[in-house]
Amino acid sequence: MIRIQNLTKQFGDLVAVDNLSLEISRGEFFAFLGPNAAGKTTTIKLLTGLLKPTRGTVSIGGYDIQKDYVQAKMMISYIPDFPYLYDKLTGLEFLDFIVNLYPCVDRQKQRKLINELLNRFGLEQHQNHLIEYYSHGMRQKLVFTAALVHEPKVMIIDEPMVGLDPYSSRLVKDILRQKAKEGVSIFLSTHTLSVAEELADRIAIIDKGKVISVGTLKQLSESSGIRGKLEDIFLRLTREEIAN
Repeated sequence: MIRIQNLTKQFGDLVAVDNLSLEISRGEFFAFLGPNAAGKTTTIKLLTGLLKPTRGTVSIGGYDIQKDYVQAKMMISYIPDFPYLYDKLTGLEFLDFIVNLYPCVDRQKQRKLINELLNRFGLEQHQNHLIEYYSHGMRQKLVFTAALVHEPKVMIIDEPMVGLDPYSSRLVKDILRQKAKEGVSIFLSTHTLSVAEELADRIAIIDKGKVISVGTLKQLSESSGIRGKLEDIFLRLTREEIAN
């Protein structure tokens, strides 16, 4: 569903992403981990078409994100680490705005889905309030609702749990699990290693723009020589990169 081939992004002399190649299957929950400044956010911006690569390609469902960007972006939902919302809209107006960006969706079906999601995220009583009065957690839940209303085939998520209380975090994890079971491919970047360990089918660890290890938790454990939690594996691999 996601194919990344020889992806490179340079900013002057800085190589932020260095010859990255990955494939994420339909329904796969894929975690993308790395220390600060490793190239995670740049990779995500390349996947979503927000940046143009220096070299290489990204395809979503067979569509090149640069050449066939309309078809590719119709399949994507993107949740950034610092999402922007329109404060002078109500929550419901914002969701209607999002739905109207996708001309092929069934409006009656989306209205039903919006109502279901608002109820599930506990936003039903706040849907007619201006977003400027929403707490940080409510904003984050509204962003997740907006990401789901067009029923994406691919979800690209950067730090999903920021600002969420334990109940809401559990709810988000349950929803993401269910979406993966339904065939949605999930590309998740996070510093919360316990979330990646709990949810991901496969994990890639990136440092200095290069993937230094990729596989299941068991495969990462074998390649690192560490039998333990993902945190221990991550620290061993990234510290070795620093040492080198």
